[in-house]
Amino acid sequence: MHRPRRAHVQTCGPHRSAAGEVLGCVVDLHEGVLTVRQALQRVGGELLIVAPKTQRSARRVALPAECVTALRGQCARQIADRKAAGANWKGTVQGLVFTTKNGTPIVPRNLNRSFEVLCVRAGVRKVRFHDLRHTCASLLHEQGADARMIMEVLGHSSIRVTTDIYTFVRLDSQRSAFDRVGDALRGDGNDPDDDDGAAGVLVAV
Repeated sequence: MHRPRRAHVQTCGPHRSAAGEVLGCVVDLHEGVLTVRQALQRVGGELLIVAPKTQRSARRVALPAECVTALRGQCARQIADRKAAGANWKGTVQGLVFTTKNGTPIVPRNLNRSFEVLCVRAGVRKVRFHDLRHTCASLLHEQGADARMIMEVLGHSSIRVTTDIYTFVRLDSQRSAFDRVGDALRGDGNDPDDDDGAAGVLVAV
């Protein structure tokens, strides 16, 4: 698995099945927009292109500049692979961006294995490929994105899924929030609205 896939998944957060079916015909690199409209699933031992799981799974996602650059590089590599494969190129699904060297869809199990190897090579903690969705949601949350926008990016069926499962507050964010609480409790009483000089006093109600 090349870096373009990692950049795309961590930044845009598709499911593993959707990550395997990024179709060229719905990736607009000029406008920087990806439209999710199909998924790759194993049905009866065969990999098939199917409709998204839910209506919200079919969505448009704005691509950051890094993703556009990475996907352009992947397209160039695929062209080279296709030329090298010649008559052995077996790509039958028009526009599939991420494939094996001979053009066939990537088996999800092999995707997991490749990702584990990359984690080891990078010296980072091994996580599931799916966990990159958690990373995407959490990074968006920390950068100020609201829950509805995160829900739309990840294609959740409801906003409750987003708030209950995929987002969390990192320790540094917690520490920053408590630092602000500490600043408020250490008020110096100079607030012009504080007529009685009771800055920092806690009142039980």
